[in-house]
Amino acid sequence: MPIQSFDHVNIRTANLSTMIEWYGDILGFPTGPRPDFPFDGAWLYMGDQAVIHLVEVSDPPQAGGNVTLEHFAFRASDMGAMRSRLEDRGVAYSIDPVPGIPVVQINLHDPDGNHIHIDFESAEYDAGSTA
Repeated sequence: MPIQSFDHVNIRTANLSTMIEWYGDILGFPTGPRPDFPFDGAWLYMGDQAVIHLVEVSDPPQAGGNVTLEHFAFRASDMGAMRSRLEDRGVAYSIDPVPGIPVVQINLHDPDGNHIHIDFESAEYDAGSTA
C-alpha cells in the first residue's frame, strides 16, 4: 500500500496555551475536536484536517541544535499577506529562494523554537510581493 498523503505533526510543549494561540494567530489553525486522551493537548486544524497535534509536557523539550526533525513545512499562496501578518505580530522570519526550483520559503520558528517553512511559488516573490 503506497503512502497517500501527509497527516500531521506531533509537537510536545510545556507552553500549551502559548502554542495554541501562536498557531491560531500566525498560521490560522483553529483548535478542534480531539480524542479524550489521558494527557493534555490540543489538535489544530487546517480545514477539516488536524495537522498539528500539541501534547503538553511538564519539562520543556529542547528545540534546535542537533535534532532529528529539523523542520516541517506548508505550501501557501499570498506571500504578501503572510509577510504582513508576521511583521504586524513581530515574528522574525527570513525569505529564502530555493535554488533550481520555483519555490520561495518563508522560514520562521514557533514559540518553542520549532523550525517551520512556508513555501510559495517564486512568481509571488519575483513579482515584488511585499508586506
